[in-house]
Amino acid sequence: MQIRTDATADVAAEAVELEELLTHGQVRSVYQPIVDMASGDVVAYEALARGPAGGLLEFPDTLFAAAAHADRTRELDWECQRAALCGALAAGLGRRIHLFVNVEPGSIPAQRPAWIVEAFDRAEPLLSVVFEVSERAVLAHPKELLDLVGRARIHGRGIALDDVGVNRESLSLMPLVDPDVIKLDIAVIQQSPTAETGRLLNAVSAQVERSGAVVLAEGVETEAHATFARSLGASLGQGWLYGHPEPVPNARPPGTGTLLAARTPEHLVPETPFDLVEHSGRTMVATKDLLLAISLDLEHHAVRSIGDEPVVLGAFQTASRFTAATRRRYERLAEACVFVGAVAVGLDDAPGCGVRGGTLATDDRLIDEWVVTVMTPHLAAALIARDLGGTGPEMDRRFEYAISHDRELVSLAARSLMHRIVATT
Repeated sequence: MQIRTDATADVAAEAVELEELLTHGQVRSVYQPIVDMASGDVVAYEALARGPAGGLLEFPDTLFAAAAHADRTRELDWECQRAALCGALAAGLGRRIHLFVNVEPGSIPAQRPAWIVEAFDRAEPLLSVVFEVSERAVLAHPKELLDLVGRARIHGRGIALDDVGVNRESLSLMPLVDPDVIKLDIAVIQQSPTAETGRLLNAVSAQVERSGAVVLAEGVETEAHATFARSLGASLGQGWLYGHPEPVPNARPPGTGTLLAARTPEHLVPETPFDLVEHSGRTMVATKDLLLAISLDLEHHAVRSIGDEPVVLGAFQTASRFTAATRRRYERLAEACVFVGAVAVGLDDAPGCGVRGGTLATDDRLIDEWVVTVMTPHLAAALIARDLGGTGPEMDRRFEYAISHDRELVSLAARSLMHRIVATT
């Protein structure tokens, strides 16, 4: 006979409460202010999810743990988004104060239900929404996350990259997300500086200089935290020093609505990397043997940058050209890189140990291109080539190509490839 333990009873009770909560829309939001640290003005609120007051699932750790156990994280995330929008609309938050809304990685790839789409459509003219995502979303669902970013730009919504500084991966993945707001994790703000802090500051400063992103410090609880956050380049602060989460956002202007830098959504994900260089006047023509030498050198750049957590992506036209030797090289890269991916017609989802893959459709224009991109927080390099056709020996095949170290161009090329990588299950 199986004995029912207290732990089992707790799980069962939480499951019942979760079902009730999701069925009847009992998720609620509390709102924590985000302030301009120079003026003290509230410029935004982050919506934080809560279950029914006094219940087993009142707080987010138990709430999301119960949803994960029941495989209902997506449903919960959508309910949290609905609650965030409804509470802000009911309070008349307006567009001068931004609303930060968290998006769980697991909910990004799913087709959103009509009711949550309609909720955002109703809120669009009335609220200035910023989606918060983490590097976990990039690693798990690259195409879907880039689609989310693209839709956000089209609708005038912002993107915040959360938990920066917790995982080293977030630094190398920042250019792919191209966030409007970089959120420094509480651990960065509340711990003494280390060598990792210096590395973080260099990477964040480079991204801010390139993109105009705003740095937000989380976990600011004392004036000392605020002083340290400002020394890290943060202009915005969030934490108990500025306000606890409250049921209703109660600030009005002086929020200005100018928190976010301008973006160009039509250029977020080019159809193919060669579109970026075709009319640049910098393309050349060469045979495959020269391009192979360039490609190998870019891979060596990644090896020499292992401490900077490189992201390496390649497009190989067909799976037959992702040869056994190439697979072995990419597997070695994958042992130390943040992300290594390859796409080609007929390529497996996992073409090598640790290598993420994606197969190209037969009508994908990328079939005609050979591309290698290498990115770290401080390095950007790409070989972008288009096959000119013809027959003859493999190494004599001719390509029109360009080499680029322009970070914006390389980032766009990398996004184009990342957009074709298959999500993890």
